[in-house]
Parts: sequence; structure tokens; C-alpha cells
Amino acid sequence: MKSLFIFFQHLAPQHLLSRLAGKLADASTPALKNFMIRKFVKRYGVNMAEAINSEAEDFATFNDFFTRALKPGTREVHSAPDSLVSPADGIISAAGNITGDQLFQAKGKSFSLAALLGGDSDTASSFLDGSFVTVYLSPKDYHRVHMPCAGILKKMIYVPGKLFSVNQTTSERIDDLFARNERAVCLFDTDAGPMAMILVGAMIVAGIETVWSGQVAPAPHGLCTSDYANQHPAIQLAKGEEMGRFKLGSTVILLTGPGAVNWLQDVDENFAVKMGEQIGDIKK
Repeated sequence: MKSLFIFFQHLAPQHLLSRLAGKLADASTPALKNFMIRKFVKRYGVNMAEAINSEAEDFATFNDFFTRALKPGTREVHSAPDSLVSPADGIISAAGNITGDQLFQAKGKSFSLAALLGGDSDTASSFLDGSFVTVYLSPKDYHRVHMPCAGILKKMIYVPGKLFSVNQTTSERIDDLFARNERAVCLFDTDAGPMAMILVGAMIVAGIETVWSGQVAPAPHGLCTSDYANQHPAIQLAKGEEMGRFKLGSTVILLTGPGAVNWLQDVDENFAVKMGEQIGDIKK
């Protein structure tokens, strides 16, 4: 079955299916969107008690439901000044050191840092021999992405690509998965030095948004770089502040420079995290 699933991934019209899913998820017909929301909540066991709005009728579209806001206080952001917190709810699929230009993907597979960052070798040089953590967001999770620490936005790179699924099966069987899929690379200056947050698209992911630019993907053009280094006022985001969201789920990869952070001992493969929980310490 796994082999058939991977075979389908290569044959499927990935972008067409994802864009059609996006149109369906943006449908506002009450009967249709209410039916989809209720079925989804039941199928995946979504905890609607955490959400500000808890009934299907409260949402304008399925995407409105999927990117739902949580009640104040539902997620506590670790307050220690030097703590690094999880950017999202999910499962850590990989974490550790970047070996030169190589990041661990799964079961002996690795992929190129420079390729992940859209082929930008100058940007990649800041993260050579650094650290990374990969957080997979399942369908039931809260799908807004938040800042692991305070940061000032310097650059965003939209990288077009494939739309393979990003679950454990594809991570183990598709080479260079995260460096092949469509993604938004967001680069910040932080107390931990240069930091990159990569929002990776996937099959049936209808869109990637950031709080400063709106929808980033899908984009009508190819690779695109937006420079915010000289913007006034600068785009500054506090630790725990929302920076983006997925319309349907995917993966966030967090990169830091060499010697910048220590991950907590529990931060390893298959560790469940909630947004705001401490995952590491910034080295001073």
C-alpha cells in the first residue's frame, strides 16, 4: 500500500488537485461548507473546545474553519527571555544539527540546505553546521504558525515546486522532499542570530499566508524574493506572535546558525508539541 501511495504521488496532477481543493475549501454555500466541517471534525477528532468559534455555522468557509483562532490563554508562550518555543502544534519529525549543507529527513535520507532555501548560497551560508527542527502539522492540529522568538523580518523567498504529501511515508520514501515542494522561506534577525522559518506546501494544501503579505502560495510566477531589510518601519514580531498560516496542513522547518541554540533533550523524532511550548534555549 505504501508503494502504491508513493506511485500515486508521482502520477497525480498535484497542483490541479490542490487548487481544486482550495476552491472547494473557499466555498461559502452553507450546506456544503457545514457538511465538510462536521465530517472533518468527526474524522480527525478536532478539539473545537479550544476554538473561539466552535460550530460549523460560525465559519464563512472551510478554510475559515481550518485556520480558526483559539481562545485567549489556550496556548501559553514560555516566558523565559532565552527560551525558544515551538512555532506550531504538531509532531517533530526530525531535529538536530545541520551537517555542513545537509539536513536529516528520515531513515538515512538527507537534503541540501541551499536547495531548501531556493538555491541561495549566500543565505544558506548563515546556517551551515547550524541546527534545525521540523514540525509536521496533522489535519487535526491548529494551523497558525507563530514566532519561536522575537524577530525582525529581513527577506522572504517564494520557491515554486512539487506538492507531495509530507507525512512519514513520503518523508521516508521520496528523496529531497522538503527541497522539492513549494515553500515560503522567511528570514529573520533574532537574539539567536539569523533564523529561517520555512513553510512547506503539500498535496491538497490550498495556500500559504503570512501576516505581512497575505497569500504567498500558490503564486502566479516562479521563484520570487522580497527584501524587507530596509523597510521602515521594520516588520517586528514578538515571541509567540502569529507569522503565517496554512490552508490545510503541512510542515514548518526552523533553522538557526551554528552554536545558536540548544534543543531540549525531549525534542526529537515523534515528540508531540504545542505552539508556545519551550523546545530549546538561545545560547548567550
